[in-house]
Amino acid sequence: MESDIEESLKKKQRKNAFLGDNSARKPPEHFVVRPYSVMGEVNFMQEEDVRLETTRARFSNVIKRHEELAERLSRDSDKMIFERLQKEFEAARASQTQEISLDGDQWNDGLLATIRERVHMEAERRAMPGDTNILAGSDFQEKIIYKVGSKVICCLEGARIGIQYETSFAGEPCEMYHCVLESKSFLEKMTVLEHTIPFFLPVREAENDLLSSNAMRFIDHVGELLQAYVDRREQVRLIKELYGNQIGELYHSLPYHMIEFVVDDSDCKITVCLRYADLVSVLPTRVRVLAWPTSQFRKDSIATTNPARLTYAEDALRTMSLPEAYAEIVLNLPQALQQIFQHRSSS
Repeated sequence: MESDIEESLKKKQRKNAFLGDNSARKPPEHFVVRPYSVMGEVNFMQEEDVRLETTRARFSNVIKRHEELAERLSRDSDKMIFERLQKEFEAARASQTQEISLDGDQWNDGLLATIRERVHMEAERRAMPGDTNILAGSDFQEKIIYKVGSKVICCLEGARIGIQYETSFAGEPCEMYHCVLESKSFLEKMTVLEHTIPFFLPVREAENDLLSSNAMRFIDHVGELLQAYVDRREQVRLIKELYGNQIGELYHSLPYHMIEFVVDDSDCKITVCLRYADLVSVLPTRVRVLAWPTSQFRKDSIATTNPARLTYAEDALRTMSLPEAYAEIVLNLPQALQQIFQHRSSS
């Protein structure tokens, strides 16, 4: 009995030795959270720059994701799809017997039904054994390419319809994109087989909403998405190219439907916030432009630290392309600031 008690005490001692004496534990150290620098500027921030820090935090994850997705887009598999489809379209155009340019009402559901019939007739002809001259006299033997604005529509092998989208900016050609549609039969709905459209544009959503009910509208809508995206992107690229030395910070979403940037002026720091109603918009629908007085400007001119809203700049951004509006804003900025802050000082 005594040996059992002794053994139990020894086990308890060993357990306490393993866990440690709670009464002897020190309380955990309290770590001091130190403010860290975002882009090395936090030490120079004025009180009014809190909004800019909020903007940085809001877009930091977007920028990180942009880098990851941009890397994904540059992978060999994506390039291979583009190169393969580009070769198919070039071969289709090289073998064409006729190219028809369509205007206005000529591009309609009836014509799209004719194109669908052509691709299925061609697929059936190729599948027939033996005599390849069957249907040789038919109009469906013709290889016709249809040009509708910036779209090229052609019949591809395997009962597929190919659409090549040509984009441009300021009259200069930009990238080409592809979308391939297929259906098992003429009576079945079409589906998107493959495409080279940027993944952040809602192609699958458009397919679900439009393709089964209005294939022509789907084809046009994808073209509008692509051209609007390229237009917004190129506007941002151009202001960076022309005025990069004046723009301190610039953030944007992947499809460029959310854009924010800062203009460093000697008297004020100008923050510009643009939002687009949808992904087919070229001009922003929600615009906010604020002028934040610098320390020196407050000392020399006014006592207030509140920002001023630049309505003339907001009007310009709603009605002009981004590079044109930027030039308008900078040109009239000194006079606008003087009027706003002189009025504040006198009131």
